[in-house]
Amino acid sequence: MKIEDLLPAHRHESCTPERLRKRLLALAADIREKGVRFHNGRLVVTGYAYHELYDWDMYFENLFLSYLGCADFCRNNVEMFLDEQHESGFIARTMGICYPKPRHHFKPFLAQTALLGCRQTGDCRWLDGKYYEKLKKYIDYWFWHCDSDKNGLCFWDGSDHSGMDNQALRLGYDGVMEFEGVDLNVYLVRELRAMAQLALELGKAEDAASFSAHAERLAALIDAVFWDEETGFYYDRSERTGELNRVKCVSGLLPLWLGTIPAARAERLVREHLLNPAEFWLPYPVATWAKNEQGYYQERRGGECTWMGATWIPTNYMVLHGLMLHGYRAEAEALAEKTFDMVLREATTREYYNGETGVGQGMCPFWGWSALGYVMAAEARTGYDPADPLRRTFETLEMPGLEIL
Repeated sequence: MKIEDLLPAHRHESCTPERLRKRLLALAADIREKGVRFHNGRLVVTGYAYHELYDWDMYFENLFLSYLGCADFCRNNVEMFLDEQHESGFIARTMGICYPKPRHHFKPFLAQTALLGCRQTGDCRWLDGKYYEKLKKYIDYWFWHCDSDKNGLCFWDGSDHSGMDNQALRLGYDGVMEFEGVDLNVYLVRELRAMAQLALELGKAEDAASFSAHAERLAALIDAVFWDEETGFYYDRSERTGELNRVKCVSGLLPLWLGTIPAARAERLVREHLLNPAEFWLPYPVATWAKNEQGYYQERRGGECTWMGATWIPTNYMVLHGLMLHGYRAEAEALAEKTFDMVLREATTREYYNGETGVGQGMCPFWGWSALGYVMAAEARTGYDPADPLRRTFETLEMPGLEIL
């Protein structure tokens, strides 16, 4: 894939091929010089200057690294976290010294990251034995320890655990352990699908069938429990009261990423909510918190990361591919074009963005998951999806200077 292939058909006049080339070279240099580090004898990667490693960040960072022909970190980062697993199956979702989260279980992206690496190299043998069994225990932990009412749907330990750090109006604070997250259970379906593929690669047909069946049951539960017909949206559910917590945020759009929700529901999500400028379709979408909801704001306050409306690239990426899976190609391309303009018009890649102005916020410079903003237009135009669990061939960028290792 050439650099020119990344350019959307419609873009701001400042978003030139040369500007993109310089940005990608700077991004690769930052990853190489600041993001790569040794940990327990392994080279691992992080998008953060303070060298904290996070769960879902790791997955989205490695999706971008696949464009640079770099699969090593999928295995290295996954092994690093699995080596720290408790006997119960628990794995802390961060590793580092700045922001430890010793009570938060690793979000459901480990198997997807492992599969991404295996698909690129064609080799899953490193998983067979110890690491495969650890992945099974990590999955089991979610359903044994994060589903108190045993209805099959798992809960977050507060908003910080979800990664959408300050959405306490949706999920409560740390220790609440009450709200079954729409986002969480979507990730779990995709994680179970990835486990099924890993099991097939390792010749474990019975395990593969079990994981696939579990994924189907969980996807059906998401539709049965979280959907509200009156408003046409998916909401988190309180285990304590059994009621839906009717606040609209980007989490409620993520069932699109499963590719299996009923067409009528997808239509309502897209037409009534995603494309609604009073809710999610800001000048630079997608708002992480609906504009017409209590608590919405864009500007960073103090040292926080705001998920109360600001635009984040990983959620844009999930929504983009959800649109594509349901046949909304024009809408996917429009989202990708707006995202591309937003990330490239800034002086450097940023952690997240003001959805009303497009101005970058948070870490500066940032070389983590926001890099996906540069490839989304190409994916929307061609239908290419490196996160597809069945994919076995991967696109790489043909440009000297992007090498990481």
